[in-house]
Amino acid sequence: MDIPSGDTAPSNDLTQAHWPAAEDLRAVLARWAGWLAHERRLAAHTLDGYQRDLKGFLDFLGAYRGGPPDLATIADLDKVDFRAWLAQRRRDGAAATSIARSVSAVRSLFRWLEREDLVDNAAGRALKPPRLPRGVPRPLTPGQAQDALACAEDPATTAEGQDWIALRDAALLTLLYGGGLRIGEAVGLAGRDWRAGATVIRVLGKGGKQRLVPVLPAVARALDRYRAACPWPTTGEEPLFRGLRGGRLHARLVQKRMAEIRAELGLAASATPHALRHSFATHLLAAGGDLRTIQELLGHAALSTTQRYTDVDIARILAVHEAAHPRARRAGQ
Repeated sequence: MDIPSGDTAPSNDLTQAHWPAAEDLRAVLARWAGWLAHERRLAAHTLDGYQRDLKGFLDFLGAYRGGPPDLATIADLDKVDFRAWLAQRRRDGAAATSIARSVSAVRSLFRWLEREDLVDNAAGRALKPPRLPRGVPRPLTPGQAQDALACAEDPATTAEGQDWIALRDAALLTLLYGGGLRIGEAVGLAGRDWRAGATVIRVLGKGGKQRLVPVLPAVARALDRYRAACPWPTTGEEPLFRGLRGGRLHARLVQKRMAEIRAELGLAASATPHALRHSFATHLLAAGGDLRTIQELLGHAALSTTQRYTDVDIARILAVHEAAHPRARRAGQ
């Protein structure tokens, strides 16, 4: 997929999606889509995923039941029907992560239907995703992170070759590494969320939950330098991070910029913008930070999510031990 040349995200208006369903169900799905976008305030890429996953589910029901599903069809589904859908997804070669996302989308719909007193289907509300292998985050080393930030600030390494673009990229990536933000949280910031001299920045995280993230002096300097150079307003309700034409910067452009930095520095494919968030957490833990504090800084709902970073730190400790201990070295000789 090509990187969009504009500054804004692609349209994710689920209310206009051509759902393969009967008219009564399409009307309900439009309401659910509006709730996802405006009440739950899901990120654009999540809305995109929900649209694809639910369309696939409706396509399956159409073939399985012999016609476009309606509200009565949805209400009548039982565990056997859902098992048939999941079995079909596996036969189609869908990965466990894709199936888990599809289950999340469908379960969200059924739980919303129950809250709205439209359909009460216990089997749909109780859908469980497949067990996923526990992934270990792949952070950059402190040296690699610093090199990436320095490279971002060099206008010669940008496609646009403009100083303010380089300062913007450096400020955003410094914020990801220095504050542990998700890329969607960073590009979603408004000018009012950061003021010069402040020691915290207000972040709107998943599920519309707000949190205050401490701002390191290096992050503050990077933000102030970018703001001073940006030719577009970055205050009030205006986006903090602006695109080339003045619109809100799109996450895909940040990912593209990080890919350029990877190529410039010879970093692994895992060196993505999200890896800077992983690096933030891993480096804090290695320096003695406690898990509860890191959980709050990252905006994790569950401590178990944050505990993944202990696996990274243990792996690092074992590698150091293996390389440094005399008996370990002797055994390898």
